[in-house]
Amino acid sequence: MRAAIVGAGSLGTIIGALMVRGGRPVDLIDTNAAHVAALNRDGARVTGEMDLLVPVHALTPDQMQGQYDLVFLLSKQTANRAVLSHLLPFLHDGSIVCTLQNGIPEPAVAAIVGSARTIGGAVGFGATWLGPGVSALTTTALAVRDFAFEIGEIDGVIRPRLGLVRDYLSCVGHTQVLADLMGIRWSKLLMNATFSGMSAALGCTFGEVLDDPRALLCVAFIADETVRAAHAAGHRMAPMQGEKFERFRLASPAAVPQVLPMIRKIWSQHRQLRASMLQDLEKGRDTEIGFINGTVCDTGRAHGVPTPFNDRVVELVSAAQAARGVPDFGNIARFDDLLAPYRALSG
Repeated sequence: MRAAIVGAGSLGTIIGALMVRGGRPVDLIDTNAAHVAALNRDGARVTGEMDLLVPVHALTPDQMQGQYDLVFLLSKQTANRAVLSHLLPFLHDGSIVCTLQNGIPEPAVAAIVGSARTIGGAVGFGATWLGPGVSALTTTALAVRDFAFEIGEIDGVIRPRLGLVRDYLSCVGHTQVLADLMGIRWSKLLMNATFSGMSAALGCTFGEVLDDPRALLCVAFIADETVRAAHAAGHRMAPMQGEKFERFRLASPAAVPQVLPMIRKIWSQHRQLRASMLQDLEKGRDTEIGFINGTVCDTGRAHGVPTPFNDRVVELVSAAQAARGVPDFGNIARFDDLLAPYRALSG
């Protein structure tokens, strides 16, 4: 079995290190030559909530040879066409491409590598790239152990190959195989749209969002809009992080206090996390905002579901991206007009 991680950045470095440690050899492929050189020279260093150094084999895309049986896709969706077009010659008819990207990437991936090769999954933890060869795990090790991945097939059929993929991912943490891939995707999209969206819009950690009453209200309304958009598109939310994400749909704004304990329970395990979109802004790169909150907004517009809080996040992150700037927490005031009718809910 020949396996690779394409996009061995913050998450890919950690996932690759844990797979190798677990006895599943995998090539770590990344465009950052300095990162690849450090991985080969020093090994993959994991810090933060885990202290680990694992010898790994890394390479840049131009160094790829032969064909892979299994590829884990962790590159940004913004680079999909270039990355997947380059990958095609290194796949055979029976190759598996498991996209672990943010958003709902399966249609775009399948359009290039073929639907028969494509499966998808959601990552239940976060990381920060610290420099060549080094990534910090910013989710608790316990959460990684219990809620690392959910995976599934595009058509919902549970095929034997999912067991093979699970064997690799289980080296990292618990991996659940589910029949409803779109349910998985929409639940992960909710996780990203809420705290990753607010982290990027406010230039802060997830913990800082949790600690601010106004930001927490925004999270509750972003989550509600996401569930409503999913329902309008014909999808139900899959359970994730041990919780029923259908509960994020608010019967009315007065129900916000009922979901706040669940929000705190889920995301308190990720307090140190800084959204990958924020890390992109800090590096002067384009973000995946259009594939995250933007997907909620686009789906809402297509089905007549208002998404004002997601719209505002897209506006703020897109403005920072266009200016090649980094937002700060002062942006919370930009939500005041949306929050005005609900201010009493924050206590």
